[in-house]
Amino acid sequence: MQVAGAEKLLELRVDSKVYGSAASAPVEVLRDFTLGIVAGSFATLVGPSGCGKTTILRMAAGLDRDFRGERQILRSARVAMVFQEPRLLPWRTVEDNIRIAMHAASMAGDIGEWLDRFDIADQRQKYAGELSLGQARRVAMARAMSIGPDLLLLDEPLVSLDDVVAARLRGELRTIADGGKVGILLATHDLAEAVELSDRLLFLGGKPARVILERRLSIPRSHRDRNTVSALVEEIRAQARSARNDDRS
Repeated sequence: MQVAGAEKLLELRVDSKVYGSAASAPVEVLRDFTLGIVAGSFATLVGPSGCGKTTILRMAAGLDRDFRGERQILRSARVAMVFQEPRLLPWRTVEDNIRIAMHAASMAGDIGEWLDRFDIADQRQKYAGELSLGQARRVAMARAMSIGPDLLLLDEPLVSLDDVVAARLRGELRTIADGGKVGILLATHDLAEAVELSDRLLFLGGKPARVILERRLSIPRSHRDRNTVSALVEEIRAQARSARNDDRS
């Protein structure tokens, strides 16, 4: 859970985000969106595909600066992003993919901890093309964590994984979150996943998209068993449905 008085890592204000090209008319995809992330917090963007979740993550990471608004980030903060696709360098081994990220972040040391934590030690000398999707996603997560991030951005990192691998990675995310040092922003369309992991849910809706519902979760992650998560999902899903209906009226 978020620690009182924790250091603010990111402030993002998007007055308007527009996509357009010479071949098509401009389309406003996001409007009046604000987000703050502090150390030890876990926020999740929830919404269907195409509602702007990835766009927000890219703006939070500083990869997309073409918007009207402002992004402020703690100067010393290390930022890591896990994309929907693992984006491993195919000509590098698993070990080299992780080490090159550590080098870019001026980090040094043994990567054994991350190989072990994400159960990829036996894949150490393999190339990306030799990995399953689950293995590649675990490498991407290990690479992100190896730089010691202050802010971790996750774009549907568990999508299309089998239940065993997804559960393993959710467990790692809970461990990272419970450490209280890393601020996390996750994008997902899986409400149960969001409820299991997050402190705060931000539901996106409308065209242009904006936050139509914000829900904070006070129950500690350690107390969110399957029944508790299921009950919360049904309760929050009803709130989100009502918020969408109100937004349309």
